[in-house]
Amino acid sequence: MRCCVKTIMVIILSGYTCLASAEQAPPTDPNAPLLLKDYLVRAAMNNSGLRAAFDSFHAAMEQIPQAASLDDPQFTYSYFIREEMETRSGPHRQKYAIMQMFPWFGKIQARTDAAAAQAKAAHHRYEAAKVKLIYQTSSVFYEFAYLAKAIDVAKENLELMQHFEQVAREKYRTAETSHPDIIRAQIELATLEDELISLTRLQKPLAVQLNALLNQPADMELPWPQQDPFIAAEINTRLIAEQIRSANPELAAVQQQILASQKNVELAKKRYWPDISLGLEVEDAPNRGMNGGRDPIMAMVSINLPIWTDNYSAGVRQAQAQTAMARREKIQMEYDLVAQAEQIMYELDDNLRKIRLYENVLIPKAKEMLAVTEQAYRTNTVDFMTLIDAEQKLLSFQLYYERSLTNYLQKQAELEMLTGQPLPNEPNLN
Repeated sequence: MRCCVKTIMVIILSGYTCLASAEQAPPTDPNAPLLLKDYLVRAAMNNSGLRAAFDSFHAAMEQIPQAASLDDPQFTYSYFIREEMETRSGPHRQKYAIMQMFPWFGKIQARTDAAAAQAKAAHHRYEAAKVKLIYQTSSVFYEFAYLAKAIDVAKENLELMQHFEQVAREKYRTAETSHPDIIRAQIELATLEDELISLTRLQKPLAVQLNALLNQPADMELPWPQQDPFIAAEINTRLIAEQIRSANPELAAVQQQILASQKNVELAKKRYWPDISLGLEVEDAPNRGMNGGRDPIMAMVSINLPIWTDNYSAGVRQAQAQTAMARREKIQMEYDLVAQAEQIMYELDDNLRKIRLYENVLIPKAKEMLAVTEQAYRTNTVDFMTLIDAEQKLLSFQLYYERSLTNYLQKQAELEMLTGQPLPNEPNLN
């Protein structure tokens, strides 16, 4: 299963290719059995939230060339309406000029660097959306798979109770037991049938959740999932914390936000320096004889006067406060993520212990006890309530096992969302 998830991570990380090809992807047969990797591929290609995150990243990328470019040049045209301007070269009816503003040294580079950092932050937020989508899809898939297993267990126990009812009826016909045993069996049958109905009806809301992640109609029918063989993950507490600090996309996005804020501080400080405008002005002189037959041309230079220093100082303080805010957010987020990972690792360990306990000890013992109890009931050594109790214990252990297995897989997917990458398999567990 981990190999499949690693493959899906590579597929999803291709980003634009998957998203761009979504329109051409042929629909999957809803009646075909689907594995987790199938759900992940379809979610990566079709999920609207992920596509929106990619569009946000694409929009941020387009901000970089805008930040790196100069402002548009300004063209000025003047026409004398009432009187022509008399000069030594004759009357002037009109003039026109063109000016280009050049920001002070370093301003363009600072705002370009800030835009690039914002684009990188948007890219990491897109990465965060991808790993979150993997977690959400995996979590609902595992819950859907648990429901299928729970229904199978409920059906098996219903068949078992029907068998016990038949045993009670045979003993009643031979006067080896009383009528209340049959009534108890029928009560237990009714209870199991009600539980089976509840479980079966839960299929629709879970299918709707999966369809929402796949961007499919809510009423599209989904087959029961097929789950890969269980393999526990290898958990290293120290490495998990390091992976979170180095690979968590949300932390990486905040780090790029810090860099963008630092560039904004640099840009705000450069507002104290003037911008320079260079240009040319041409005057239309009909009488060009005194000017060698050419219109007079003037070179122009202008600068703005950055005298409102209170405004600029406020801009610097604002950019510095935003930088400090981003740094503190990163520190707190790192602490929160590591603490969350610690809780998840505890739950992984606890569920793995329960999986092994139910699989290797409790379920085999419960099956053995049920077989012995049924034989004892047939020989009138124990009463029917003891037989029902043994059957209920087996049912509960089987469901607890499936629940612990599902909880483990869901928590594993959540931890992989925090680390931004799949966890390695435990080497010595089959």
